[in-house]
Amino acid sequence: MNPISKYVKLIEWGWNESWQASFDALAASSFVNKRLEPARVTAPLSQLYQIVAEDGERYAEVSGKFEYEASSRGDFPAAGDWVAAELLEGERRAVIHAVLPRRSAMIRKSAGNTMDEQIIGANLDYVFIVNSLNQDWNPRRLERYLIAVRESGSLPVVLLTKSDLCDDPAAFIAEAEQIASGVPVFAVSAMQERGREQLEPYLEPGRTVAAVGSSGVGKSTLLNWLAGDDLQAVQRIREDDARGRHTTTHRELFLLPGGAIWLDTPGMRELQLWDSQGGWQMTFADIEALASQCKFGDCRHESESGCAVRAAIEEGELEATRYANYRKTERELARLARKEQSAAARHKKHGGARDKEYGRKPKHRSGTADLED
Repeated sequence: MNPISKYVKLIEWGWNESWQASFDALAASSFVNKRLEPARVTAPLSQLYQIVAEDGERYAEVSGKFEYEASSRGDFPAAGDWVAAELLEGERRAVIHAVLPRRSAMIRKSAGNTMDEQIIGANLDYVFIVNSLNQDWNPRRLERYLIAVRESGSLPVVLLTKSDLCDDPAAFIAEAEQIASGVPVFAVSAMQERGREQLEPYLEPGRTVAAVGSSGVGKSTLLNWLAGDDLQAVQRIREDDARGRHTTTHRELFLLPGGAIWLDTPGMRELQLWDSQGGWQMTFADIEALASQCKFGDCRHESESGCAVRAAIEEGELEATRYANYRKTERELARLARKEQSAAARHKKHGGARDKEYGRKPKHRSGTADLED
């Protein structure tokens, strides 16, 4: 008998033989005396987690041992994670003892000065980077999202929403395609029922897709449109600046009628990058290629002779604003790396104890912390 055949409901949520093998290995190596079942985190809430197990939805908390051994916020379960859970008999509660190794994870730096990571979503096949075709269109923001998604291990797709409000969607598509080289770009309109067929190849049964972007770009509207139901409330954007108001308050997985799993996320005013060197290089591969053509290997692309980057800017082949964002994110990642090294050195110096600057042992907090920040 195939061991996954008993997990009919979980298969709907993406469970497969690969996850089964990962679960079996974890249970055999660390939890021989525990009666555990696989489950998927559908929503991290304040202090608790909403999970789906084979017998349906439950609310769960992490075990005391799990919380004690966690070294950072990123160690705690996130939306999309598969977990090993103890299902409490006679109750709709569960205890999470472990998180199965993630296949992908979109991460950002937590808000504030704390050096910690926040998992936006885990085990995602595709991430739809959602931008609206109104005055909130921001090419530089698109670049930041591309960096984070490419670093995550998921495949990015750019969705340009509200195409019905735009006189020339083709111009925005061309600009997005130039920024996101090699990434699919689609313009859609939920109001006019336009573009759904372009998304169908990414929404196959068992696949997990996330929608990320700032408030007001239409993520919840997309979900309702694709689901054919009002799963999430939506609000009108502010007319004076095209900025959205809070609709989604936490990350949550939804099962679409066609069988795909959709992660709806709160809007983010700013995406602070986290350990994204590889994603940065992929997103700015054109500038990296130009830099390799400079006359001098240590060219700073300022006033040196034979600088291919400055020449491309002067000849209009490279946007000055794109190059400025390239340098800005380069400096940002360098500062982050220095802070991480400093934190690691302090951690080692104090024998593993956490100093005051970087906080105490992590206590999981989510819920309202997921709001746009």
